[in-house]
Amino acid sequence: MGADQYRWRLYGLALAEAGRRLYGVAWYSIEMLSSLRRRSSERVVIAPQDLRTTDPTEAADIYAGYFSLAGQSVDCRGRSPFEVMPPSEAWAEALASFSWLRHLGAADSALARANARALVDDFLMDRLDRSGIAVRPVIAARRLLVFLSQAPLVLEGADHAFYRRFMRALARGVRQLSGQVGVELQGEDKLLALIALAMAGLCLDNLGWLQRNVSKQLGDELARQILPDGGHISRNPQVLVNLLTELLPLRQVYAARGVSPPPQLLGAIDRMMPMLRMFRHGEGSLALFNGMGCTQVDLIATLLAYDDTRSRAIQHAPHSGYERLDSGEIVLIADVGRPPLPMNSTHAHASCLAFELSIGRARLVVNCGAPRQGSAIPLLAARSTAAHSTVTIGEASSCLFAGADKGDTPFSRFDRRLGRWLGSPIIGGVEHVEVNRGASEASIQTLGAAHDGYRERFGLIHQRRWRLDGEHGAVDGEDAFIAVDEPPSGLVATIRFHLHPLVRTSRSQDGYSVLLLLPDGQGWSFEVEQGELAIEESAFLAATDGARRGEQIVVYVNPTEVRQLRWRFFRL
Repeated sequence: MGADQYRWRLYGLALAEAGRRLYGVAWYSIEMLSSLRRRSSERVVIAPQDLRTTDPTEAADIYAGYFSLAGQSVDCRGRSPFEVMPPSEAWAEALASFSWLRHLGAADSALARANARALVDDFLMDRLDRSGIAVRPVIAARRLLVFLSQAPLVLEGADHAFYRRFMRALARGVRQLSGQVGVELQGEDKLLALIALAMAGLCLDNLGWLQRNVSKQLGDELARQILPDGGHISRNPQVLVNLLTELLPLRQVYAARGVSPPPQLLGAIDRMMPMLRMFRHGEGSLALFNGMGCTQVDLIATLLAYDDTRSRAIQHAPHSGYERLDSGEIVLIADVGRPPLPMNSTHAHASCLAFELSIGRARLVVNCGAPRQGSAIPLLAARSTAAHSTVTIGEASSCLFAGADKGDTPFSRFDRRLGRWLGSPIIGGVEHVEVNRGASEASIQTLGAAHDGYRERFGLIHQRRWRLDGEHGAVDGEDAFIAVDEPPSGLVATIRFHLHPLVRTSRSQDGYSVLLLLPDGQGWSFEVEQGELAIEESAFLAATDGARRGEQIVVYVNPTEVRQLRWRFFRL
């Protein structure tokens, strides 16, 4: 596909997005007018459970005026947090979503309840839920879910005036989301809004009409977005975590109210649980692919405790494009799929044929991961192929990002601005991926895959093979470069193996091997037959305390001269 074809694909996406937003404005106005004729809710019938971890010490910080949100802390110095200048947009979004309110519930004291009620009242009295960041659909949906789950916290001991303000705020949130969910939202955001509306229809009185309408929409959307193998159409493991965190309490509320949930909801949960296990390493973290950042290990454990079937991790996810090899203590998880469709790819990475490797509870080979919300690290840098344990050719990513810098795309300045307005989706690069999984023999498992992300630019197909031997503690790999056209002269292929920050390295004197010391004391070695071997700096973006410095093993070869490169990790 040439530059003009990529450009027209970009223009088509922009035109469709503009039309969707204009139609959304009209739909929102009609829905808001029609909702005014409906009877409003007067009480909360049931409060759903919040599965997220709570911390009573956070309640003490909030009472003292310290709000730590989106990786940044603000001292309000006696003022309301809604009056201070937010340090970042991510911090302001977290504040307006009220996700922090659950910590006050964990304190379980009259002081915490009064503090929670005062903070909610500050927000409502200033009418902050009617404009700005607070009315964004995702923020409004999260706030509606929080207000429903924390209703006992803020309503216990409340006077009648506050009670009426709170109930009107819930009704207003329902109207806002009802007008936006029709056409304005898509992907995970649409599912979150539908879940919030379904929860409101079950938890509030006089909203039976909403529960019936939204349940069907939610079922249809789950059937469309959750793939047959349990993955999400965005290919992002974090989306599974986000959805299960809300779907499991919703399933409980359906049962508590004696209402039959949409069958697609139950089926989606049953499929998503084994897929979540597929991404899980031995120490509980999820593999860092396509938007996955820091893992909340305690939340993952809570979600899996609700797995009624106690399912095992699936090994083969052809619809989502992932494969898992595990034998003994060794786990290898590989991305062998095409990028999502452009409309679902604003968080997707150019990670085709990247892999992660762990031994027991120690992670060895990783990808850099997605930076936390509000981080100063450029998101496109984290999404690039160089941030993953795979091959880059000519220092170019295997996928084309709309909105990337001029050197990475064939687009003009206008095109790049248009791409950033769309969220920098993937609009080219990898089109075809071939996967071949070999039959398992005792402790040995094999996997092979190839992609065409570099075919048009460099005339090369990248092919990678893995062989995992759990009994002898070895992972053998091979990267092959298949020429389909005449590659440019002087081309350099870079094979990267990003290492977990807790792994220590020592390069051998022969220049073709690296000694690796894992945090649990195990010794491993990396060997390569050809090329120029180096140990360079890396960045691990998925640590609980933010980005951390790491190292990467890098091998440089000329793909026109070295057609096959064999490498090996093995236990000493």
